[in-house]
Amino acid sequence: MLPAPRFTAFNPPRRILMGPGPSDVYPEVLAAQSRPTVGHLDPLFVGMMDELKSLIQYAFQTKNEMTMAVSAPGSAGMETCFVNLVEPGEKVIVCRNGVFGERMRQNVERMGAIAVLVDNEWGTPVDPAAVEAALKANPDAKFLAFVHAETSTGALSDAKTLCALAKQYGCLSIVDAVTSLGGVELRVDEWGIDAIYSGSQKCLSCVPGLSPVSFSPAAVEKLKNRKTPVQSWFLDQSLVMAYWTSAGGKRSYHHTAPVNALYALHESLRLLAEEGLENAWQRHHEMHLVLRAGLEKLGLNFVVAEDYRLPQLNTVYIPEGVDDAAVRTRLLKDYNLEIGAGLGALAGKAWRIGLMGFGARRENVALCLKALEEVLN
Repeated sequence: MLPAPRFTAFNPPRRILMGPGPSDVYPEVLAAQSRPTVGHLDPLFVGMMDELKSLIQYAFQTKNEMTMAVSAPGSAGMETCFVNLVEPGEKVIVCRNGVFGERMRQNVERMGAIAVLVDNEWGTPVDPAAVEAALKANPDAKFLAFVHAETSTGALSDAKTLCALAKQYGCLSIVDAVTSLGGVELRVDEWGIDAIYSGSQKCLSCVPGLSPVSFSPAAVEKLKNRKTPVQSWFLDQSLVMAYWTSAGGKRSYHHTAPVNALYALHESLRLLAEEGLENAWQRHHEMHLVLRAGLEKLGLNFVVAEDYRLPQLNTVYIPEGVDDAAVRTRLLKDYNLEIGAGLGALAGKAWRIGLMGFGARRENVALCLKALEEVLN
């Protein structure tokens, strides 16, 4: 037998996470995750799941019965929505104004469906007029898919208007809310959103690895009436829902739930409810205004116009002659501060500065501005 390798325990430093995610995790959430593990069918855990479902419904502002947390990150939440609703050969209007709109396209085409693209310039929101033109030109389209808060650029699209267009033209809407949930206004029932997914690691300030999702009654009906099986057994919500819903007080086993991570999500959403959803939206906005004023004093220009700018994800152009990687490396090394690099078309051209959840507070803004000022000068 080979001898066991020798390693020391991994003890990371305390970073200040001000990138595009993960965000700083609430201390209470980290403490919740360290509580004793119980079985995923333990009656006490099942009771906690019922509370967690109600908390996710509150965060999404929905009464949808099919609301739960996928046992995987936001990218799996995206695939959950597409793989459960879209069938081969069906047509999906896909709005693409950044990296994650492009990922939607890839999901659609991997399952043998047809993606009709509505492209908008990076750093701009989805254009409702262009969407309506695509819907008119494709009366056989079944879905409209778009990113509410495009994480690659920091642009916020008008989900209320886009979902109203989807309804008008007989489409179901699929919405990416990975970066918007908990950070900006989002009202699933009022806006008529049919399928939505998010992530635990952004404005919820929870540990990474979970994806809250919700399906409207119309989306559930589409799932129930599929002509073909859901391609993914693990993500098939008709199977998973039997685990998240009690039938005569009993749950059907589907998979071993990430028990401790769900403790953490429960605590993060409890804290959100304690603060109040609208108060959390306002706090993100107020901290953005403080950060914006400081960044503009440093001569940094925003990628996104103010009317469409995400308060929780501030994307600014890198000044000419400044070494992108060198600045981010020094911030990490000298200040324990992480900001994000640009993605896709903005790679090497922009920084993404996050103000998410627990991280959206004055001391973080002050540190970020002071550190940037010293490094740039």
